[in-house]
Amino acid sequence: MAEVGSIIPFDRIPEGFAQRIDDPPEAPATPRPAATIVLMRDGGDGPELLLMRRNRNAGFVPGAYVFPGGRVDAADAGDDAVSLVDGLDGDGAADRLGLREGDTPAIAYYLAALREAFEETGILVGVTPDGSPPPSAAQDTGVDEVRKALMDDDLTFGQALDRLGCRISGTAIEYIAHWITPLPEPRRYDTRFFAAHVGVDTPPIIDPREMTDGIWIRPSAALDRCDSGSLPMVFPTIKTIEQLVDFGTVSEALASYRRAPVRTILPTLVVTPTGIGLEIDDEDG
Repeated sequence: MAEVGSIIPFDRIPEGFAQRIDDPPEAPATPRPAATIVLMRDGGDGPELLLMRRNRNAGFVPGAYVFPGGRVDAADAGDDAVSLVDGLDGDGAADRLGLREGDTPAIAYYLAALREAFEETGILVGVTPDGSPPPSAAQDTGVDEVRKALMDDDLTFGQALDRLGCRISGTAIEYIAHWITPLPEPRRYDTRFFAAHVGVDTPPIIDPREMTDGIWIRPSAALDRCDSGSLPMVFPTIKTIEQLVDFGTVSEALASYRRAPVRTILPTLVVTPTGIGLEIDDEDG
């Protein structure tokens, strides 16, 4: 049995998405390890999440609103970064993500999600020596200089954390979803989704090399705007946001994911009379 989920109308499909449904490659591309993160804050009417719009020159779904994220790099499992993580070790991360010896180190997914968030939004989910979060790059030019050095490969993520005097609390980030890009797509990713709580006054920075816009928005409002066509998104983003609609606080949302089983989803894209649909096998995972 299969469940056909959301349908994106043909006139609202993000550029470059689902172009190979009718002409799949003979051999599917190998999915690349990737990580993405839902940054959440408490707003007056409930939780808000941060969405960033991808640059039109991006190689994957240009122009779509997404959570910050990207590929997992070998350096994400480096000792300089791992040594600054409290409350989470390699074995604990592997158990949570269901990874085995020989796979990409599980803790690298966690650190990649946090690194990508810092690079793309300037928001660092870290802890300073006095227990407070660091300012974002939009609030502090010194933090932005470290962010730029990280993006230019002049610093590793561990060195950036050390430069800012920050450590990572492994209990501040929750694993929430696992999506693998459908087989016909030429760029495929094996993506682990995470979520983290950030402060109310945490503005993102917009770096045109990566993004063109950033908005804090309630989950229900994001879905309404997606339905109206003013907030283009792809299926994993939509389905993740749907899960967050009914929570009253960020802490409530994160607590619901803690130790909850995470289903691996390898969906099938299907053409319907009105658009592109997502078919999910009930037995996936």
